[in-house]
Amino acid sequence: MNATPPPSPRDDERAARRLARDMALVTAFCLAGDTMLYIALPLFWQGCGLTALWQVGVLLAVNRLVRLPLNPLVRLLYTRIDQRTGMSLAVLLAAAATLGYGLAQSFLSWLLLRCLWGLAWTLLRLGSLFALVAASRPDNRGFLMGRYNGLVRLGSLAGMVGGGLLADLLGFSAVALLFGSLTLAALPAALCRIPRGGRPDSSQGQAATTLLVRQHLRLPSMRRIFATGLIVALVFQGIYAASLSRMVALHVGDLVLGGALVLGCATLAGTLQALRWLWEPWLAPWFGRLSDGPRGRGPVLCACLGGGACALGLVALPLPAPLWLPLLLCSQLCATGLSTLADAAASDTAEEHGHPTLTLASYAFIVDCGAAIGPVLAYSLQDLWSMDAAYVAAAALLLCLLPLWKRARPGSAGR
Repeated sequence: MNATPPPSPRDDERAARRLARDMALVTAFCLAGDTMLYIALPLFWQGCGLTALWQVGVLLAVNRLVRLPLNPLVRLLYTRIDQRTGMSLAVLLAAAATLGYGLAQSFLSWLLLRCLWGLAWTLLRLGSLFALVAASRPDNRGFLMGRYNGLVRLGSLAGMVGGGLLADLLGFSAVALLFGSLTLAALPAALCRIPRGGRPDSSQGQAATTLLVRQHLRLPSMRRIFATGLIVALVFQGIYAASLSRMVALHVGDLVLGGALVLGCATLAGTLQALRWLWEPWLAPWFGRLSDGPRGRGPVLCACLGGGACALGLVALPLPAPLWLPLLLCSQLCATGLSTLADAAASDTAEEHGHPTLTLASYAFIVDCGAAIGPVLAYSLQDLWSMDAAYVAAAALLLCLLPLWKRARPGSAGR
């Protein structure tokens, strides 16, 4: 009896692309409700039972803060359950949290719901990272990470456009209940399309963790990856995402398109973010493919860091809307490249230095730290000076990363 031939490289490539697509689409359904919150809550907070604007910053950050202790626990959970079970559980938790947004009328209930969403996102994020690093190779990892990140942003697209537009038309509660119901549509896909398996190595216990801290963090490539993940998340997942609608209200206001046609702040902010999510399924894989080449990820990262810093710094100036809006879009274009390349470089480093699941879990922990600090920092700087000061600080932080990547050598960890 003939043995079954091993899968060809082309079959492996197809399987990896299918895995990236299916995990991204499940994640996208879950992400839509959370993304809607970043547009709608800063504008409709008084009708949601909140009593002060600082509570908005806390609620947009607490889901990241709760992920800090959850990361190691979820990594351990994935050594006992397969990726299909983990992703299905995440869908149920995400749906429960989003439906709750439409009913919550106190700060405490909002805190509990945001913590629930933090657990759901940790299951989604780590499950996808573990699966993709196992299925990819250094010469296609940037492309697959870009494909995953780009398709995930379809959920953000729905959240930004649908959330902003429908919140202006129907009110916050109706939109939250609608998005919570739509999240449940991802459950059949998680149960049928996500393969079983994908468990990280359970032997990577306390001894391996100690090795990672004592030896790996001494490596410049590891420190560079962690610093990049921290700052990129702080700037774009934290400051930018939590304050975009406020910046639009401050610099543009309701946009009069002609006659009696007026575009509300929530709708305009949602449309601007939606343009990024619209181009990401195409541009994110392109950025990844560009960095898969022999020159490595450093030159592309430096270009995105410099461009993003210039754009964010100029956005803080009192410019006319026809100039201000394109600068905002330029910063979003750089964010597309940075988010994809940071994930790809982290996966390179994880594979090259061993203990990939621990390294990626640590990277996810650092990213969550940055994303959690960002909203609190943005609204704190607004109270002290102005929201423009937060964008100047964001530009300065991106510039701090440039020397690290200019010294990166092609072929080194993180490429």
